[in-house]
Amino acid sequence: MNDAPYFNFQECSIVLKSTGLKAGTIEEMRSLLSKVSDNCIYHHTFQYFFKGNILEYTNDFAQWAGEAIGERELAERLSNVDPYVLPSMKALREDLVRIIDDFLATFPTPRAALRGDELFFNESVTIIYPLGIRARNLAEFLMVVRYIDPGSLYYHFYEARKRLGGIDDFSMWIEHSLCMKETAERIRAIDPFMHNIESIRQHIIDELEEAVRTDMEVDE
Repeated sequence: MNDAPYFNFQECSIVLKSTGLKAGTIEEMRSLLSKVSDNCIYHHTFQYFFKGNILEYTNDFAQWAGEAIGERELAERLSNVDPYVLPSMKALREDLVRIIDDFLATFPTPRAALRGDELFFNESVTIIYPLGIRARNLAEFLMVVRYIDPGSLYYHFYEARKRLGGIDDFSMWIEHSLCMKETAERIRAIDPFMHNIESIRQHIIDELEEAVRTDMEVDE
């Protein structure tokens, strides 16, 4: 295990850019969804959990429909969209628009948001930089995970899923560099949609502590 490649921790920060576009009704949201940039949709879906939002939803569109408009059924349908399993941003956009179209076909006149509660469409610039912290074994890795900034957890657990096809950086390293497949699979099984970032941290810590204890017992 001491010969394993280091895990180099990185962090990301998100800088928002306003598009100047906003929706006050479901119809307006649908119209804008069909033409805003892929970056805009990426921000409101993939980066939802970076912002510490309500866990009842999984993207900004669902949260707005449920909280500002009060259309919980639509919010639930939109929350069922998993952007990580869709093959492209085009497919994600089409899925969101289709769900809204299906809803409007049944409920053609949903109410409008109150003034000030409109959905503001934003884009983002993601800045990624090394923390200068690395771990060579599971015990060192556990120590770092306890204290790294939420931006680092987000980058390695959420953002990685877009880069690696649905797999996070942590479990990838643990499986392939430390050859601890069972631990990797338990971390990989943590549902990113059911927890906020700090809860994700605790679940990872719990799995790592158990693996470290087991490893120590084997060594004895």
